Amino acid sequence: MHMNTRLGVDIGGTFTDVVLEIGASQFSTKVLTTYAAPENAIIDGMHQVCAKAGITPDAIAQIIHGTTLATNALIERRGAKTALITTQGFRDVIEMRTESRFEQYDLNLQLPEPLLPRQHRFTLSERMDAKGNVLIPLDRADVEALADQIAPMGFESIAVGLIHAYLNDAHERMIRDVLAQKLPDVMVSISAEVSPQMREYERFNTTVANAYIKPLMKSYLGRLKGRLADEGAGCPIFLMHSGGGIISLESAAEFPVRLVESGPAGGAVFAANIAARYKLNKVLSFDMGGTTAKICLIKDQTPKTARVFEVARTYRFKKGSGMPISIPVIDMVEIGAGGGSLAHVDAMRQIRVGPESAGSEPGPACYGRGGLRPAVTDADLTLGKLDPDNFAGGSIQLHADASAKALQELGAPLDMDAQTAAYGLAEVVDENMANAARVHAVENGEDLAEYTMIAFGGAAPLHAGRLCEKLGVKRLLVPTGAGVGSAIGFLRAPFSFEATRSVYMKLSDFAPETVKTLLSDMETEATGFVRTCDAKAPIRAEYKVYMRYTGQGWEIPVNLTRAQALAPDATTFQALFEADYAALFGRTVAGMDIEITVWAVNATTDATKAMPLVETAHETPAQVNATRDLFDPALGKRVSASVIARADLVAGAIIAGPALITEDETTIVVPSSRKATARPDGTIDIEEQTA
Repeated sequence: MHMNTRLGVDIGGTFTDVVLEIGASQFSTKVLTTYAAPENAIIDGMHQVCAKAGITPDAIAQIIHGTTLATNALIERRGAKTALITTQGFRDVIEMRTESRFEQYDLNLQLPEPLLPRQHRFTLSERMDAKGNVLIPLDRADVEALADQIAPMGFESIAVGLIHAYLNDAHERMIRDVLAQKLPDVMVSISAEVSPQMREYERFNTTVANAYIKPLMKSYLGRLKGRLADEGAGCPIFLMHSGGGIISLESAAEFPVRLVESGPAGGAVFAANIAARYKLNKVLSFDMGGTTAKICLIKDQTPKTARVFEVARTYRFKKGSGMPISIPVIDMVEIGAGGGSLAHVDAMRQIRVGPESAGSEPGPACYGRGGLRPAVTDADLTLGKLDPDNFAGGSIQLHADASAKALQELGAPLDMDAQTAAYGLAEVVDENMANAARVHAVENGEDLAEYTMIAFGGAAPLHAGRLCEKLGVKRLLVPTGAGVGSAIGFLRAPFSFEATRSVYMKLSDFAPETVKTLLSDMETEATGFVRTCDAKAPIRAEYKVYMRYTGQGWEIPVNLTRAQALAPDATTFQALFEADYAALFGRTVAGMDIEITVWAVNATTDATKAMPLVETAHETPAQVNATRDLFDPALGKRVSASVIARADLVAGAIIAGPALITEDETTIVVPSSRKATARPDGTIDIEEQTA
């Protein structure tokens, strides 16, 4: 076993990506995700890359895994039968939400249904106040009676969320102790451990989500560890979490809600690494796989992070229309737009695409696995973007006649032939993604014209060029390994864990010793989690506080240096807050007190350093020996596109659009408006053609 032999595995909704890294060498493959037992695809992919590298699985020293299984279970409501135990009077918090309307003037507005129906939510007479003092004691006999009441109901998992438990968790722990005694086979999640933060709706919902997916994920992770060991890979297994770091398998099994965005987080880490290599400070990360598309802003080579993420936004990508999960997360927008996203014609005779996906079973019509409805991949095949004989390195034969038939049926109500229906389908999905990117940029006060796009994921290189045309983005980078970018990102991520606490404090009542003790305790907690992954590596702490003017409804994150955390004072905190507030909103508010609501400490090892790109190649026209008909949507017609294998492009080679650059995991579409240049590191750099 060599310590530099590592395996990255990303389970997506359609494909499972596997990357084996041995020093500077990489071997990758894509296999169809096996829904009933996802570990089967991992085992298959592992053997494929080991065969390519000429090693056996026992040579692997470390496996880093990320998955959308948790996200998909929440979106598709396929979790365990779950109950919620909460404070009397707060039974309906997860249904009442925050009482805000994400679309003010929609009279038919429908809010997303809570994960748990009302009859699965139970209350106890108890109460903590806003400072963590006991107002109404909890009677253990009441807890035992409730446990006896719910015992015959067949719950697999129970979430416990009590008011102000983030300040005093004594009652939640008592409930867990009683449940462990009375219902030993039922899993329990308490909010004081899952999400110890103020705002009961977000905290309760996050705890319910954790409980809802915990049996599924714990069973899967246990099976995976056993299967890998049986195949000879008995090495440590780690999981990518939504904040862009890596945690142990045991921590992931206890807090699976932290895996909700693990796959996309790996992609953001991958894009940030490329941004550092090219010294880019404004990057739009575009990750499009088989089921979803993810868009993330990366500034100063660091992905933007947040404390709350919404799963499954249902209404035009608007904040508030999804399911809030209050965990440290890389901030991105995710929509149901992937290669497997299915199309239909709605009641207004318009083509709609997604969020329903064909996945890998049965897959798009062209897979020949029983799928009859047209998906994005069917449109890509019909428009000439894909070679039916060389899809996924030739491992999957595509059936153009099946795509044409499905698209013909889609277009029939609109009097469209198969090509026109494919054109309409592709334009709709591209516009959906472009609109999501615009909304995300507006929410963050950014102008995308200043950004460079980095595209990866199996479907992204097929659509990124058109997306750049729609968004006015002038430069697009498609790095090597783009088809399996998230899996590569896992191998670039540090071990990390973020601890958070809600301790309310005004700067006028600032207590330096209390702050120092709080941050020190959180650092110890976060470092302890990281030590379960790596016993020797140096660990550094990053400190952050969330601050606002008194009376405001939301906070902004303010970063602290280690010196500022070890010797906290109100004047420094105020100066840091006002500088960040002015940068965001253009001004400060004079004469108002400032308050801190949440404290966060992230313990992390050092991430893999990106080697800066050294430009040495002389630019020359690429040698092209093949062409293929390609439909160019910007021109609205078919054009003759140059076709060249990515492996045949030498550093400095230039190819003008329209062109198709092919590789095993994906195809890069270069529109007529662009030209592509092969960089020394293998990245394809696509820019606007000058007249």
